[in-house]
Amino acid sequence: MTDSAAKTLVPVLRISFPDEDRLGHGKMELLEHIRQTGSISAAGRAMDMSYRRAWLLVSEMNRMFNEQVVESQRGGQKGGGAALTPFGEELLARFRRMERTMRTSLADDLAWLEGKRNLQQGERG
Repeated sequence: MTDSAAKTLVPVLRISFPDEDRLGHGKMELLEHIRQTGSISAAGRAMDMSYRRAWLLVSEMNRMFNEQVVESQRGGQKGGGAALTPFGEELLARFRRMERTMRTSLADDLAWLEGKRNLQQGERG
């Protein structure tokens, strides 16, 4: 990330379910890594996360919906693996679309906030 990108205001989408479940950027990033690697453990490593934590997040997402998000296979001759289900692919695509919609919808207000932001705030004592 460039220095200027690190200092830009960024809206973050998080969906909170009534039963305290949450769906946000981290879980979506995990799904993207599972898609790329075909593995929950490799996806976790890509995010500097333990296999247990990655597995718990996948398990949580699978529990949150009436369709599986990720299907995993136990090790065998070729080892185990994991893949997004068609529902998981749709979930990821829709979440990313919601993020784009949010950024587009908020662009004018974010530009206004950016213009009013005190860029020397770290220099205050």
